[in-house]
Amino acid sequence: MYAITGITGQVGGALARSLLADRLPVRAVLRDVAKAAEWRARGCEVAIAEMNDAASLAAAFKDADGVFILPPSEFDPEPGFPQARRVIDAVAKALGAARPAKVVCLSTIGADAAHENLLTARTLMEQALGGLDLPVTFLRPGWFMENAQWDVSAARDEGVLRSFLQPADKPFPMIATEDVGRTAAALLREDWSGTRVVELEGPVRVSPNDIARAFAAALGHPVAVEIVPRESWEGIFRAQGARNPQPRIRMIDGFNEGWIDFPDQGRAARKGGVTLESVIAKLVKAGCAKTEA
Repeated sequence: MYAITGITGQVGGALARSLLADRLPVRAVLRDVAKAAEWRARGCEVAIAEMNDAASLAAAFKDADGVFILPPSEFDPEPGFPQARRVIDAVAKALGAARPAKVVCLSTIGADAAHENLLTARTLMEQALGGLDLPVTFLRPGWFMENAQWDVSAARDEGVLRSFLQPADKPFPMIATEDVGRTAAALLREDWSGTRVVELEGPVRVSPNDIARAFAAALGHPVAVEIVPRESWEGIFRAQGARNPQPRIRMIDGFNEGWIDFPDQGRAARKGGVTLESVIAKLVKAGCAKTEA
């Protein structure tokens, strides 16, 4: 039995579909009991647990052949990452109590970065779970291609891609969430001892110019890259509701300045097969359908 947290998201869903397609038993670890019927209908066992509740998590992980940990994303963390620390403490206690056969934890590129930034929450998770006497794999994917969903409307309606990643011709390590889920499923079926790190990026690195070209192909009209000046970032993020935008700003700095990257620029990373063009085409189709509805 494989216990999967975050199963309702893109990565967790892709992971579950991969395991279920091979007729492997899946336990969906859900926070919302209202979603239980859907996952039972797909053939899953269901456990209800909050990610900051060690007792309910331990029960959800009991007797599991493998556990997938997907920590909740937090885009505007309080100083010191208190919310992430509560989740980390609960997950570590639950795994220590349940002692599953193996653990795959979704981490991130930049978990080894030298400077504090938005991804530091994953650094803290790696430090805590790496101390467990269990086989643990930290899966470190690149920037999710699906982040471009926030650019669909501007690309469609204005012919503009406003990019915080810069310069426009710099290629960045990116990956499709479908590839992340499939890779996590494969890792859960592997055997290893101790703690290991697996890096993952797409078939080729992706620049803002590449994203604009993919949008242009999907939309059928030109899309130009417009670089968002760094001095405007804090104001933009605060206008969007952020109270502590510095971690997010420093994360983007890390990608742009190169101190968030894989140590060997991705040469040793596993490579996914889903292309940027297919991801953007899917995002555009979904965005247009939502607009028409």
